[in-house]
Amino acid sequence: MIAQRITDDIHSLRAIDWDRKLFDELVPLPEGTTYNSYLVRGRDKTALIDTVYPPKAEELIAALKATGVDRLDYIVANHAEQDHTGSIPALLDLFPEAKVVTNAKCKRFILDTLPVDRDAFVTVRDGDSLDLGGKTLSFHLTPWVHWPDTMVTFAVEDRIAFTCDFLGAHLATTELFAHDEAQVAISAKRYYAEIMMPYRGFSAEALQKVEALGPLFVAPSHGPVHDRPAFIFDLYRGWTCDKVKPLVVIPYVSMYESTAKMVALLVDRLTERGVAAQPISVVDLDSGALAMSVIDASTIVFASPTVLSGPHPSLAAAAILINALAPKTRKVAVMGSFGWEGNLPDQVIALLPRLKAEVLAPVMTKGLPREETLEEIARLADDIAGLSIAEAAAA
Repeated sequence: MIAQRITDDIHSLRAIDWDRKLFDELVPLPEGTTYNSYLVRGRDKTALIDTVYPPKAEELIAALKATGVDRLDYIVANHAEQDHTGSIPALLDLFPEAKVVTNAKCKRFILDTLPVDRDAFVTVRDGDSLDLGGKTLSFHLTPWVHWPDTMVTFAVEDRIAFTCDFLGAHLATTELFAHDEAQVAISAKRYYAEIMMPYRGFSAEALQKVEALGPLFVAPSHGPVHDRPAFIFDLYRGWTCDKVKPLVVIPYVSMYESTAKMVALLVDRLTERGVAAQPISVVDLDSGALAMSVIDASTIVFASPTVLSGPHPSLAAAAILINALAPKTRKVAVMGSFGWEGNLPDQVIALLPRLKAEVLAPVMTKGLPREETLEEIARLADDIAGLSIAEAAAA
């Protein structure tokens, strides 16, 4: 880890985690990640904004020493999750006079999870500021992006918004700035889908709040710094708005090819109607890829054989994930096959209470799809195409 200059007296200290493949034992990391900390030196005081994942604490301390820091007055915690706060105890051991600056909710969470003394905190409210001497930090609460404690710190004179998880990306890179925007867009989309999408409305509000600050730089705690903030703002504006695209995502699993044949037929009928379709096998699923696919999808069709009178467990897991992500999808449907009995459609729909979507009539077949099944698949494609075309026109 080295200190990289953003502006005079403000540097990025990034622990690059090239090899981490899973975050929180949940989120796939195909491109690794970074844990970003930022050093702000004023004339009178020095502040560190966010820390790093605890296994990287020694790297952070070594980098601070290499910059010549012999005194740290403040450690700003924008969010209590330990990939940002986990090194606070080690830093307080090194700089015992430092104060942890955060909001009341974040303070409570830190006290719950880390050995930090209550007297070590300075609690701030929305709009409060801290004078470092020629450098002013202001604090702006942005709850639920993606915890209730999150906030943004703004370096007023340099116009840098330190947004913690918000507007970030899991991307291991030595590039300080997001100049490869095509690469960053993919990582940022995956990050939004997996982490921010369940709180889409709050993300839209936070975006307005950050934009109103007029930053020249957006410095998140994962991924590169945005020296062209309009790039990430435009992406989030599209993801968080209510518009959908004429895209049908089809999470599916098939045991003896009956369901797979139904999926292939539906894809053909949708293609004939000018509607894009994306089948995704949920066996050995990349949950991040599934999450990205449904960000703007107008329709989701869950396809599964009946297993023990219900959905295949892999399909059920995909449905539970999509319910947790709560995408802005307009309509959902269920299709599949059965051998002797079961109520597959109702059981799948019961896994989706958070989706504010119209439920289309299901398509089910006993065994292989037959002529009447083909007619039902065409009917489903018509129902979907009518919605998708209307949504496309509205967009």
